[in-house]
Amino acid sequence: QVRLVESGGGLVQPGGSLRLSCAISGRTFDSGVMGWFRRAPGKEREFVAAITWSFGITAYADSVKGRFTISRNKAESTVYLQMASLKPEDTAVYYCARGRPPLSARSTNYDYWGQGTQVTVSS
Repeated sequence: QVRLVESGGGLVQPGGSLRLSCAISGRTFDSGVMGWFRRAPGKEREFVAAITWSFGITAYADSVKGRFTISRNKAESTVYLQMASLKPEDTAVYYCARGRPPLSARSTNYDYWGQGTQVTVSS
């Protein structure tokens, strides 16, 4: 049983920054993978970033490379998504997810999901 709770979303202007947090209940196994996905209005859910819990190996969607950074704090059982240079097309509900190895951009590889946090990028 794993519970994920996202926070940190909000309204930001284009070019601005936000940091999302995902609090993980209980123990996160070293073999686990944590990911961020998003769903924009009228669009399908898409992969954003992922990180392996043990060694911190990361992967990013092409659309966010160079702008977003995923990280984790093992002691705090928390995963972060630092978002910079935000664009209107980044507007979406962002979801945190726990997955099985290996590192994957496929939503089917993730078995626990948070409720999501809204990010709105608008001028």
